[in-house]
This record gives sequence, C-alpha cells and structure tokens, in this order.
Amino acid sequence: EIHDVDRDLMAVRRAVLPMRESLVRLVRDEHPLIDKDVRIYLRDCLDHLAQMVDLLTGQRDLAKSLSEGHLSSLGHRSNEVMKVLTIIATIFIPLSFIAGLYGMNFDATVSPWNMPELGWTYGYPAALGLMLSVALGMLAYFRRQGWF
Repeated sequence: EIHDVDRDLMAVRRAVLPMRESLVRLVRDEHPLIDKDVRIYLRDCLDHLAQMVDLLTGQRDLAKSLSEGHLSSLGHRSNEVMKVLTIIATIFIPLSFIAGLYGMNFDATVSPWNMPELGWTYGYPAALGLMLSVALGMLAYFRRQGWF
C-alpha cells in the first residue's frame, strides 16, 4: 500500500509541475492581454502550486521513509531467523559427525583399533551422552556469548 501511495503522489506531482512552469511564464512575462488583477490572481495560484509541490515532496519523502522502515524491519526479522537457523545448524553439525563416525560398520574383532567402545555394554548410551554433552556445551557457549 505504501508503494501505491508513493506512486499516486508521484503522478500528482508530475501533473502539477507543468502547471507551475506555465504559471511562472504567465506571471513573469508582461503580456498586454493579462490584466494586473489577473496577474495578482496568477501569482496567488503560483504560490498555492508551490505549496502543493512542497507538500507532495514531503509526503513522498514520508512514504519513502515508511517503506524503508518496513524493509528494515523485514530485514531484521530475517536476520533473527537466520541467527536461529545458524545456531541449530552449528549444534547439529558435530552431532552429525559423531553419529556418522559411530554409524560406520567397524568390526571390533578384526583390530583393537577399530572402535573398542562398539563392544562395550554401555557404548550406545556413552555415544548418546557424548552427543548430549556436546549439544549442551554449545548451547551454554552460545548463551554466554549472548546469541540468544
């Protein structure tokens, strides 16, 4: 709606400016067909047109300011959404790495270096605990940094 108002103001301004220029020529030129009283009336009309142009310019500036404020508000809101999505992605990247690492099919009987924790009774809860501690640690870090 703000854009429509701005467009309408510009259309009115475009219609008024040629009138102002014509009136300036009529008032400035000493034409014998234009009486002194008519010239005074034309000067008055010229003053009114100048006021109208100034008013239209001010209203157009106001419409532009409102439009810029609205765009700024939308940009701020988008930045807040991006911040939340970045925090979520930053937390889940290390969790995905841990899940991917323990999701590989290593056989602990082939080599002692092939993740011995896969054979532990509490290996799965330990992996979940590691993932939970990483996520909570990152949340605490982000909160201390004032990110949310």
